[in-house]
Amino acid sequence: MFGLEPHVLVLLGVCLLAACAFEFVNGFHDTANAVATVIYTNTLRPWVAVVWSAFWNFIGVFSGGIAVAMGIVYLLPVESLVDQNVYHGIAMVGALILSAIIWNIGTWYYGIPASSSHALIGSILGVGIAFSLLPGGQGAAVNWGKAGETGVALLVGPLLGFSLTIGAMFLLKRLVSSKAIFKEPHKRKPPPLWIRLILIATCTLVSFFHGSNDGQKGVGLIMLILIGIVPTFYALDQSKNPLDLRDSLGKVEYVMSRVNQSELSPADQKMMTEVKAQTDDLDRIFVGKTQLAQLPQTTRFEIRRDILLLANRSKKLLSSDKVSLSTADRNTYDDAIKQMRTFTDYAPWWVLLMVSLSLACGTMIGWQRIVKTIGERIGKEHLTYAQGASSEMVAALMIGASTGFGLPSSTTHVLSSAIAGSMVANRGIKNLNPEMVRNIALAWVLTLPVTMVLAGGLFLLFRAVLG
Repeated sequence: MFGLEPHVLVLLGVCLLAACAFEFVNGFHDTANAVATVIYTNTLRPWVAVVWSAFWNFIGVFSGGIAVAMGIVYLLPVESLVDQNVYHGIAMVGALILSAIIWNIGTWYYGIPASSSHALIGSILGVGIAFSLLPGGQGAAVNWGKAGETGVALLVGPLLGFSLTIGAMFLLKRLVSSKAIFKEPHKRKPPPLWIRLILIATCTLVSFFHGSNDGQKGVGLIMLILIGIVPTFYALDQSKNPLDLRDSLGKVEYVMSRVNQSELSPADQKMMTEVKAQTDDLDRIFVGKTQLAQLPQTTRFEIRRDILLLANRSKKLLSSDKVSLSTADRNTYDDAIKQMRTFTDYAPWWVLLMVSLSLACGTMIGWQRIVKTIGERIGKEHLTYAQGASSEMVAALMIGASTGFGLPSSTTHVLSSAIAGSMVANRGIKNLNPEMVRNIALAWVLTLPVTMVLAGGLFLLFRAVLG
């Protein structure tokens, strides 16, 4: 199967199961945030809330697109880590999955809301940095531009969540006359119907957007595995028509021919030569081919490499102030590159199914520890209906916006910050539980460096053991 030796095929299966395990852990670790308010306020019974949240996480994975997944994939230039030794790919994915799972389970055990997103991203960066230290690593194996975008998104989310929830609580106090919404939940009675409906709606939204964002990280992780271990089968979307790629390639070549090379700087002229090399290579590969199945398997990863390098270098070239093109030419280029990237930026339906089922199953287990932390331990007072509704509404909006922009978001960070904001809105900063806030902040600060060191160390160890 896949042309792999039996023991390598077994290792591939182990890696895929490990990726599912990561999403399973993500489910009971992160998704507990989505059900915390409806369970704590007696809006829904725990088993109903968990099943409901699992269902909407499942739907979210299938509805979220793959922009976030590809953002995770391109944090690490996979092309620089894949070589003829398949064991190197296994070492890569094994190290990053294992380190992320270890950190997630550790923080869950102590009931500390920590970010699965940060754990996975830290693991990917750790593997990339470790690779750059190897002989032949060429000094860099991390897409720092993409890492910067991801870092900003993960930093801004909690800050906005904290601030917007304070504003939401202020509006509720001004606009809602009923005092019931600002009282501590009754231990055995559900809230008034209108409050109950709002809390169910916010739980649904957070669950859906969590699936559409966090679930996509699992999709990206599995694509890393498939591209790293069996690139000849999964480097390209084999359902696509190669004639579409040739048509887009022709448009890119046309736009590039419109560039006046005499006006370019020496650096830009070198980049133009590299762009021409990529287009020529693609032209050579596709001569006489009308179906993707006609392409030799050995060329599929080469096509992927050419597309990604072409997109990256031509984008840099056309952003130069020395390049003058009409708006029509630039639009033609953008449309053509977008079409070409559909061949590389994809995920099979069964990958989405694996991730959504793993996430949904994980949601139904292990939620108790995080629910208690969200409901009672972030602030000095118990969570009220207003605090729960405003926090989850803000979290849903923030996560949904991140998904729309194709950026990863940490459900844990955003919601925990929103809960903290709602506590501050009630009685000021003194209303926060300093010990728990300190523990959460410490977990946030340590997640990236710990997972980077752990993943980097495991990667070097696995490379040494597996050869």
